[in-house]
Amino acid sequence: MRDRLRRVVAGVHAALRRTDGQAAFLLGTVGYPFLYLGSLGHLALGGRGYAVRAVADPVSRALEPTRAFSFEPVASVVIEPLILLVSPLDIGLAVSFGVLLGCNLAIGVVAWRSPAACGIEGSAGVFAGLPALLTGATCCGPAVLLVLGVGATGPLLTALGYATPVTGLALVGSLLVVAGRRPHD
Repeated sequence: MRDRLRRVVAGVHAALRRTDGQAAFLLGTVGYPFLYLGSLGHLALGGRGYAVRAVADPVSRALEPTRAFSFEPVASVVIEPLILLVSPLDIGLAVSFGVLLGCNLAIGVVAWRSPAACGIEGSAGVFAGLPALLTGATCCGPAVLLVLGVGATGPLLTALGYATPVTGLALVGSLLVVAGRRPHD
């Protein structure tokens, strides 16, 4: 396992030495947290002016779940035209998933553009970052299911609560599988 982790670090490092790998990493790392927070309703357009407001007891409030793997905001920040509800745990998840997605995208782009350089088949890394899109199911999935009908939503709502941890495991797993391969495995 230790050898595989070294190969993952070396594979990500090699991908980040290339400009296409750097661009893919930045796209995932910077872009994904905005999408994640927006899908939770913690980031929106429509703010006017500049303001910062915090709750009275931010530490205990930050640990209160609003739904599966989503937590209460402890402050709101308005910087025209954006409104950000600051939930430290949600922001931590968004940044963590963004970095994992960025690493997967970098490996995927490099594997796709020059598979011989890293010993990975071209198709192996193309879909490496797609599991992160599952996290949207945590907040948006129930709304889609309500459109389908109340009878279908009951059992599926429970399953959607696990989309966030499954996504994290899928992102880590894809790094271990794709980036951790020895050349010609």
